This record gives sequence, C-alpha cells and structure tokens, in this order.
Amino acid sequence: MKNFFKILSVNILITLIIISLIEIFFGHWFDKNNLGPYVREHRLRKATYIVNYQGKPIEFIYKRNYYAFRGEDVPLQDVSAVIMGGSTTDERYKPEKYTITEILNQKLSQKNIKIKISNAGIEGQSTRGHLSNLKYWFPRLKDFKPRYIIYYIGINDQYADQELRNEFQDGKILSDSKYERIWDNIKSRSLLYDFARKIKHKYHKSDKKLLYDFDEGIKKYKSSNTKFLSYKEFKNNNDSNTILTKHKKLINVFISRVDRLHVETTKINAIPIFINQLTAEGFNNPALVALNLSLIDHCKFKEYKCIDLASKLDGKFDFWWDGIHTTPKGSQEIADIIAPELIKIINKTSKN
Repeated sequence: MKNFFKILSVNILITLIIISLIEIFFGHWFDKNNLGPYVREHRLRKATYIVNYQGKPIEFIYKRNYYAFRGEDVPLQDVSAVIMGGSTTDERYKPEKYTITEILNQKLSQKNIKIKISNAGIEGQSTRGHLSNLKYWFPRLKDFKPRYIIYYIGINDQYADQELRNEFQDGKILSDSKYERIWDNIKSRSLLYDFARKIKHKYHKSDKKLLYDFDEGIKKYKSSNTKFLSYKEFKNNNDSNTILTKHKKLINVFISRVDRLHVETTKINAIPIFINQLTAEGFNNPALVALNLSLIDHCKFKEYKCIDLASKLDGKFDFWWDGIHTTPKGSQEIADIIAPELIKIINKTSKN
C-alpha cells in the first residue's frame, strides 16, 4: 500500500510538472496582447432566445466570438470595419441577419464593396465605454487593423454628465471584484482553460431560452399614445437653441468624448464615422435631441464624417418593440437610411 501511494504521488507530481511546463511555454501568461480580465462578460458567450414577432416564434442562438465580437469567429486581419454602440447596436434579442450591422453588410456586398462590419456593440455602453474599448480591448487584438470604426451613439449618452459608472463598468468590460479580476486573468491566460472554453463554445448547446414578445411590446407602445415627432415637425414647432442651451453641460461632456474618440481612432489609422439615433419618441426627447443636433453641428464644424440618421428617420409605431430597441422592420429602415451615406464615405475614403 505504501508503494501504491508513493507511485501515485510521484505520478501526480510528474503530471503537475508537465501541465505547468505546457502552460508556461505554450500558454498566454507572458503575451502582452492577451485580453486578460477585460471584456470578460462578452467573450465566448452563447445563449438561446425565442422572440415572438409577427405572430411567429423565432428561435436563435446569440453568440459572441473569441475576441468578443458578435457572431462567428473571423480572423482579425480580415476585420476591415467595426461598429460600436450600446444595446441598440448589439441587438441581442433578434437573429443576427435582422440586425442593422448585418443588413448594412448585405448592402455593402450588393455594391461589391469588400468590407464587412463586425459588431462590437455592448449593452449599456456609452461613449465613455467606447473610449475604454479603444484603451483596453482593441489594443490587445493582434493583427486587428480596421479601416473604419463606426460609432452609433446618443441614447446611452443622455446621462453623460452624470458619474453613474466608471470606465470599466460602462458596459462591464472589467469586473469590479478584485477576486473575479484575478480569476478572469488566470482563465484568459491558461492554455488548457482557454482550449476547454473554445471546445465548449463550439459544441455546447445552450439550454437557456429567454422569451421576448415583440408583438406584445408593439401593442403596448401603440396603446400608450406615445407619438413619434419627426425632425421636420420639430423644426416647425420648436426652438432648438432653447434645448441646446438647457442641456449645455450634457452636450459639453458628450462632445468632448466624441473628440477623444476621433483622436484615438485616427491614432490607430482608422477612420471614425459617427451616427446619431432615435427612440420611439423621436424628437420628443429633449436630451437626446440636444445630443443629436450638437453632434451634427460639431461634425460640420470639425469636418468629421457623420451620418444624420435622426433627421431622416420617420418612425412608425412598429419600428420599436419596447420604445428603445428596434424590431427587424425598424432595423431595416435604419440600415436603409444609413447605407447610402456610409457607401459614399467608403467610396470617397477608399481613394485616399
């Protein structure tokens, strides 16, 4: 019996030594490009959702890949464009093919433009979080050199002048728990754990099914008598200067972040493109109106590349299923407005 335990102990020790050597020489412990504890909530994620839309249940799997972009894995050197935003960019609760990002990709393909946009949207994230992405996420992606970074912004920036979240909690790109940060770092750098996560992500079927009823949400919105105010109606009946003055503090914080995004994006030799956005209220939301108007004015002044979606979108009650997040119909309409302007920018800048 003594010999048995002695042999067992020796074998365990040898096994641990071999595993340690494999980890040291082939793991990511000394890799400066390793993501470490960052974007922990968004890498290798998979969840099954069922949404009810137009009288039919739609079941699909929401995925985020190894590098935390929505969808399947794509070699980083093939990522030529990225779109950043909050949940209205991520569009978690609809199949990927119905998202603004994928509809734009279809339209680019139809024009023989060999650019595919990767979805980097993160729920709850504002321009504060986008700056964190440029500081902590993207620099760690080896061979990641996008030509364009698109910022679909505004809704979550209504609270830009309030210190509600720090840079890490804006979109939860880093846990606020010291223990979780250490554990996330170990998991990210361990070769064996990393390999196990990849295998699980590839073959494991998610049993978690979350149900969202778009049809019910549309009915509630319709019965609430919430009215969409278009840009044309707003201009005819409102004084935009009064709104801009009232929200001056909010605008200053927002625009300063836009400027920083522009600087940091150009530093990595990418072209920033800014797009404003609307909720089901349209121009009835004064804070969002202030951000949308100031963004376009600032873009003209600084000669930034911007797309004024807000002034062109004529919202219908079935474009949103909860007043903020778009239905497939709403995403299609938004992409239809964005696409021609985006194609113009791409065609113009591709010649430079």
